Amino acid sequence: MNNVAGTKVDPWVLKTPSGTSEYTMYKDESHDPPILVCTVGKTVLHYDLRCINDLHEMLKKDGDWIELGSADEQKPAKEGTVEAWGRSSDNPVGGWYGLKKGLRGRFGMYLPPLMEALGLAEVEHNAKNNRMRAK
Repeated sequence: MNNVAGTKVDPWVLKTPSGTSEYTMYKDESHDPPILVCTVGKTVLHYDLRCINDLHEMLKKDGDWIELGSADEQKPAKEGTVEAWGRSSDNPVGGWYGLKKGLRGRFGMYLPPLMEALGLAEVEHNAKNNRMRAK
């Protein structure tokens, strides 16, 4: 990836782990706290920008493949998944990395492809039940 990618004018163009949907993400460091803006169709999600480093650290500590387990905010996340970690009171922010109430889920869907694009993780690309691990 070039250094300019990841801005509002040059967002990362990504595909979900299964490869079925395209979406964009970019950093907005003017926001407090700095955020990742994820646009899927007409839906705009926000995630705390520190989730990239925090997720990478968690994956490195774990050292193995972790199931993604993507779920909407209103649905429970499967225990032991990236999704569950992204909303757990045990993660570094003590809860949700998603910042827009009602749209805080899907962490396990949209963060892994970005981590892969940034060279921080390996992600499986099966039809379902994908996993990731740190690089």
